[in-house]
Amino acid sequence: MGDVGGTHARFAVVDAFGPPPWNIRERQDLEGSFPTFIDALRSYFDRTGSDRPALAAIAVAGPVAAGTARFTNRGWEISESELERFGFQRAVLVNDFAVLAFAAEVLVEKDLRTIGPEIKGLERATITILGPGTGFGVSCLARHQDRSVPMATEGGHIGFAPSDEGELAVLQSMWKQFGRVSVERILSGSGLEALYRTLEQLAGRAPRALTAAQITTHAVKDDAGCRAALSMFCSVFGAVAGDLALAHGARGGVYIAGGIAQKIEGFLARSEFRRRFEDKGRLSPVAAAIPTRLIVNPDVAMLGAARAAVVLASEAAP
Repeated sequence: MGDVGGTHARFAVVDAFGPPPWNIRERQDLEGSFPTFIDALRSYFDRTGSDRPALAAIAVAGPVAAGTARFTNRGWEISESELERFGFQRAVLVNDFAVLAFAAEVLVEKDLRTIGPEIKGLERATITILGPGTGFGVSCLARHQDRSVPMATEGGHIGFAPSDEGELAVLQSMWKQFGRVSVERILSGSGLEALYRTLEQLAGRAPRALTAAQITTHAVKDDAGCRAALSMFCSVFGAVAGDLALAHGARGGVYIAGGIAQKIEGFLARSEFRRRFEDKGRLSPVAAAIPTRLIVNPDVAMLGAARAAVVLASEAAP
């Protein structure tokens, strides 16, 4: 199984036959410069000495079309047919957030931490998966009775809707700079940086050249400007998560993914995230009954890729 983005290429072998929890072995995170994806994959098998499994599934940070995915930041192109020529009996490429929707069905309690009140949610109900990272990813595990369908979406590109005067001022300022302002323009690593700069400018201060990681570090240390930016980030995050939960009918819960959310877990739990999640007017009682949980399993993408391989291979079988 693989989890491949613009910087990292992670691979592992997952024993996905039988009920979870599944065994993940031979995990490798390759950061070297490889001319092609196949070169990186070949290096993984050379390093581990593992046999090629029958099924391969690769989570890719980007859209998949006709069994092919292209990585702009690497200059790589991956195709399912090329993977099969490499030696797999069956190979599938899956969007990285769609993979998390596959993983939602095999996560157990230790893989999740609750943000907000302890709520069970409805059994076998739809789950929304979302999270900020390089962009803002959104997927959905749609469920009806005994059927489940993982769905990739471009929900991070919906328009940003302010909820108070401060957010309205941010929208107006960003609109002048960028034109249309999407959710991802705020809820991402670069979005947090843009939000910090905008709030500092609105406050009449010259913003410092801070990265998203520096902003979160300074916010925890009570730097006023950074704390204001991260606080608004969490508030907007909660509002958007609640909107998407209503849009998807996610009465089974909202699962929060990505490295940013894990790094700010304590701040997020104390922030306005959950209040804004539930603040949905006449639909507030519906939102209040939906649990919000942070995914803390570092191998969630591998689990999702393994689940995707098993499901998609079975669907393709004659």
